[in-house]
Amino acid sequence: MSDLVYGTALVRAPSGRLAEGIVTHVARSAVDVALAREQHAAYAAALAAAGWEIGQVPAAEDCPDSVFVEDTVVVVEDLAVLTRPGAVARRAEVGGTAGTVASLGLRTAEITDPGTLDGGDVLQAGTTVYVGRGGRTNAEGIRQLRALLAPLGRTVVAVPLGRVLHLKSAVTALPDGTFLLMPHLVPADLFPAVRPVEEESGCHVVPLGGDRVMIAASAPRTAALIEDLGFTPVVADITEFEKLEGCVTCLSVLLPAR
Repeated sequence: MSDLVYGTALVRAPSGRLAEGIVTHVARSAVDVALAREQHAAYAAALAAAGWEIGQVPAAEDCPDSVFVEDTVVVVEDLAVLTRPGAVARRAEVGGTAGTVASLGLRTAEITDPGTLDGGDVLQAGTTVYVGRGGRTNAEGIRQLRALLAPLGRTVVAVPLGRVLHLKSAVTALPDGTFLLMPHLVPADLFPAVRPVEEESGCHVVPLGGDRVMIAASAPRTAALIEDLGFTPVVADITEFEKLEGCVTCLSVLLPAR
């Protein structure tokens, strides 16, 4: 266990209907819900061991994709922007997250019609906020987010996406300010310092504080690269969520202590 407490990690238990979750760019395959629940518990335990208090968003049994809690909210400083998911079937997930962030004392704002925004399309790196423009997030959603974050000194940069579900399915940032990225999925020239990777799941990392970086077990070569760069990989087995285009990023929302 870490002696430091970095903040609160919001997670949401998998629905019993997880296997019905939406798939967009992959073929549907059978999901073992019992194994998914074991993997989710191990994922939360890894966050706790790295110094994050676990905050549970109420389960949403009627929402198959609700475990992917990141898509429902974007948190910048003390502002929680409640999203309007691009998939209509997922919009019912937002209410439970709204209650949780309000209970933690965060200010809230909302993306409203006709805007759509998925949290998985939002990558924060310092004062720059990259937002994927693709299947789930539209231009109006990006405009609304830009207006909400400008008073907090954030610059929003729209990123056109290739054949990929979310921005953070294709690029995330390491603690040293470099970006792990697959060039055929996003324009590499929009990011200041790029480390191309070969494993698609190697693009999805979560800096946990200190030298710890969470990465999926399905990206062993990228985990070795991260270790060679002086970081400590925290490996999470999330095979059942990957069948639904899930990543280590979308299973939590990290709220740094203020």
